[in-house]
Amino acid sequence: MKRVIINTNNVALVFKRGKLENVLTEGDYWIGFGKNAVIYDMSKAYQFANGELDILLQNADFVNLVHLINVADNQLVLVYQNKNFKNVLAAGRYAIWKGLSEYDFVSIDTNSIYVDDTIDKNLLEKAPLLTYIRAYKIESFEKGVLFIDGKFDQILDAGNYVYWKNNTTIQVFKADMRLLNMEISGQEILTKDKAQLRINFNIQYKINDIKKALLGNKDFEKQLYVTMQLALREFVGTLTFDELMDSKDKVAETVMNLTANKVGDLGVSLIGSGLKDIILPGDVKEIMNQVLIAEKKAQANMIARREETASTRSLLNTAKLMEDNAMLYKLKEMEYVEKIAEKINTISLSGSGQIVDQLKQIFVK
Repeated sequence: MKRVIINTNNVALVFKRGKLENVLTEGDYWIGFGKNAVIYDMSKAYQFANGELDILLQNADFVNLVHLINVADNQLVLVYQNKNFKNVLAAGRYAIWKGLSEYDFVSIDTNSIYVDDTIDKNLLEKAPLLTYIRAYKIESFEKGVLFIDGKFDQILDAGNYVYWKNNTTIQVFKADMRLLNMEISGQEILTKDKAQLRINFNIQYKINDIKKALLGNKDFEKQLYVTMQLALREFVGTLTFDELMDSKDKVAETVMNLTANKVGDLGVSLIGSGLKDIILPGDVKEIMNQVLIAEKKAQANMIARREETASTRSLLNTAKLMEDNAMLYKLKEMEYVEKIAEKINTISLSGSGQIVDQLKQIFVK
């Protein structure tokens, strides 16, 4: 005989030749020779392999001591212990000891991809459930397009979206709905008069139909780039170099008008555009500098001639006045004498008097 003491929260399964013969709960027992007692801690939920569990379930006493949970291939079971989430059970058979804790079991059909609203969303962020869900986040400035098994299902607004993992294929494509910017840079274009230029162009656009942008077009941003590029080349090619330089402000407006319908088919709208840079080749830039210098020289010569003409006209008017007025002539004469005297360091005069007459003989013939 063998003595077996079963403590609180424990249970003993008595086996004879591998077959469950008896179930012992708390107490002091004697078992006969040839029998073996295996003690289990009832606070531990799962302690049996499936093959072993099949044998144990043949004993009615054992069945009365456990919660038996069968989980099908298309199911998940959420286990709550004392009203708190404990674990997730995937496909299989499980036994949980009764008595010590209060258990609740919630069965989920994973054939549907949608997570039931009765499930606390906070649980979806915990490790046991993360393995079984697919999560997508749409930011506040985005919209998303949901495809189920390759078919369009719906447009998703900002928020968090979770779906059960199964054999259904789920795809979510997102698009930025804010004002966007695109650079069309380094465009080498020939003008109508064969001047080769490099142009940088900028556009601002916004997606206004995400379904058309993502479903109706492949790589709508590349198509938008090519559309604007071709329109820019088309318009610039109709202008001579001088016409382009004189109408730079009209380039953006004309390009937007040329592409309005085409970009609408891409699901976007143009908000604004602008010609950033016109880069000239080295030889053209040198010629332009020479032209600019020549223009400035011509302007300077014109101004000089204008001033010279004005000065001559002023002298002529003064001469006519002095011819008609002897006193004015004398005053002008004395003015020039004063100017000449300012440039003379010393003047020698004899003491014979008539100083004024001598000064007059010096300065005036």
